Amino acid sequence: MDTKLEVVVLPVSDVERAKRFYGSLGWRLDADFANGDDWRVVQMTPPGSSCSVMFGKGFTTAVPGSVQGTFLVVDDIKAARAELLQHDVEVSDVFHFEGGLHVVGTNGRGPGPDPKGHSYGSWTSFSDPDGNGWLVQEVTTRLPGRGLSLDVTTLTELLRETEERHGEYEPTAPKHHWSEWYAGYIAARQQGKTPEEAAKEGALHVEGVRH
Repeated sequence: MDTKLEVVVLPVSDVERAKRFYGSLGWRLDADFANGDDWRVVQMTPPGSSCSVMFGKGFTTAVPGSVQGTFLVVDDIKAARAELLQHDVEVSDVFHFEGGLHVVGTNGRGPGPDPKGHSYGSWTSFSDPDGNGWLVQEVTTRLPGRGLSLDVTTLTELLRETEERHGEYEPTAPKHHWSEWYAGYIAARQQGKTPEEAAKEGALHVEGVRH
């Protein structure tokens, strides 16, 4: 059974201020519900993310600003930092970790991006007005089993890969519409399965549709 992380709760002291801050970053407003003066929940989602944040009034006892080290993943750390600066966010210089990851404070941070340019190795950081801390991580190539982040470039490459794999499957396949196999294959690749495993999932999906 798929178990997907959907929401991270952020404790804030001023709901409207937090809403303005995350809205200024281009985060989508999904919901804003209130029940009288003592309860309110706002849900917002970063661009391209499947996981949202939720903050409000009267629904968590956590101390405002106490959530630290929540990751945001980007494919270009310098561009992400520049965009944050454009939104008047106080953001750190780009850094890498020397000797281990630390999600609070600046211990272990070396100046500049990862010296070897490794995916997962370059970072920047910022906080919201309450002090909830965010780590922004550059991921250019995901580790096996970690799935795919479907930006336009990655999706284009995945569609080409899917077309090639489907071409290998089609000559011996039962009659089917290409979309049936594509759906099974792409969903499997998003879940972190290898091309070979995804091809089997595509075939299984075709069989399932036929029956």
